[in-house]
Amino acid sequence: MNSFFINHKNKIALIALSLALASCKAPMATKVQDRVKETIPQNFENQTTSENNSGITPWKQFFTDPNLVNLIDEALKNNQELMITLQQIEIAKSDVMYKNGKLSPTVAARLGAGIEKVGRYTSTGAGDASTDITDGKEVPENLGNFEGGLVANWEVDIWHKLRTEKQAAVAHYLSTVEGKNFVLSSLIAEVADNYYELLSLDNQLDIIHQYMDLQKKALEVAKIQKQAMAATELAVKKFEAELAKSNATEYDLKQQITEKENQINALLGRYPQPIVRTKESFMSIVPQTVYTGIPSQLLANRPDIKQAELELQSAKLDVEAARKEFYPSLEINAALGLEAFKPNYLVKMPESIAYSLVGELAGPLINKSAIQANFKSADAKQIQALYEYDKTILSAYLDITNQMSAIKNLDQYYEMKSQEVKALDQGIDIANQLFRNMRADYLEVLMNQRDALDAKMELIEAKERQLSTVVNIYKSLGGGWK
Repeated sequence: MNSFFINHKNKIALIALSLALASCKAPMATKVQDRVKETIPQNFENQTTSENNSGITPWKQFFTDPNLVNLIDEALKNNQELMITLQQIEIAKSDVMYKNGKLSPTVAARLGAGIEKVGRYTSTGAGDASTDITDGKEVPENLGNFEGGLVANWEVDIWHKLRTEKQAAVAHYLSTVEGKNFVLSSLIAEVADNYYELLSLDNQLDIIHQYMDLQKKALEVAKIQKQAMAATELAVKKFEAELAKSNATEYDLKQQITEKENQINALLGRYPQPIVRTKESFMSIVPQTVYTGIPSQLLANRPDIKQAELELQSAKLDVEAARKEFYPSLEINAALGLEAFKPNYLVKMPESIAYSLVGELAGPLINKSAIQANFKSADAKQIQALYEYDKTILSAYLDITNQMSAIKNLDQYYEMKSQEVKALDQGIDIANQLFRNMRADYLEVLMNQRDALDAKMELIEAKERQLSTVVNIYKSLGGGWK
């Protein structure tokens, strides 16, 4: 009897030793080092060091146009992309609940009924034939089985594998929240950018109308001069062609305005309708002064950087959980209830009470290709997440550097274009006066009008680029979502 227990203990020890040796062969994860984050510059290129940061300014304070504020408000309520992102958060939240649930035992109610007939010449059949259930009453040949009770299953988290999976799910959930914040920031910037583009198109259309008025007057003068034999039919045709070209531009701008309005309507999640705006003050808008702060603030302000960082954290935890798949797992199964071959015997207790308690320790020994592949996949995703994180930080820094340089150069460009427009407007008046007095030909008038039109169009576009650049850098600094 003692030798039996000794042999039994030896078998258990041998199994435990085999499982321990198997777990020792678990591969190691790749060590990743975040060099981009560690080497981020102390300040932006050509910028003085200051902790003032426009990215922390609430968007309702940053944008002061009431029409634009109303549009952004509606977009934040109805934008479909934002609604989709909110559902991604709910999916991630449910995954956290699922992972958390795996840490606790699973308990279920079970009811069952069945019938069984075993062969007479089997150990079970022979035993049943020689056994009485009660005095003088043999075990029936067709033996029923009725049962009801509770069953429980629990994987004991001895290696903290399940906890690691839960931590990975939590990190992914938090990354979806940051993803939502990034969508908010991008949506606000996109609405503002399209709004300024729409105002730019409105002003370009007004310039075309002013230009057409000038061309009509010049055409009338050319016709009068032709009748007076002071000009040729060629001059008349040139002015008519120029007027037709302006008419074509007018229709093209009207189509662009319609498309831009509908682009804004799409962002607001609504069908086509007019966009309320005030175009007259567009050219007098003074762009906001932007403060970049220091580069390290990007790590806390920009939602996409925080999202990438959390995804990296989640990927590292996934690798750790995948590595623990090589370790043995301990599972406990238990059942408690009533069982009998006839329903009326179920109430006879304690005879009908049945229970079981089983603990199993199992680990992979051979043919581990599936968990090896899973580990390699998780390890590669971890490295991929690091590259994504580094790329996001680097792109953010370069983007702000480019945008700040653009602000300075656009200010100078706008100033030079303003001077050009002023000079060309004066040139138009002089050319028209000379043409009426027959001291200049139609080509001089046409060239002056074309140059002035191009310069005014470019000036309007420069104003729009100024405003859009400010919007973009506000987004690049992480503004809009707070």
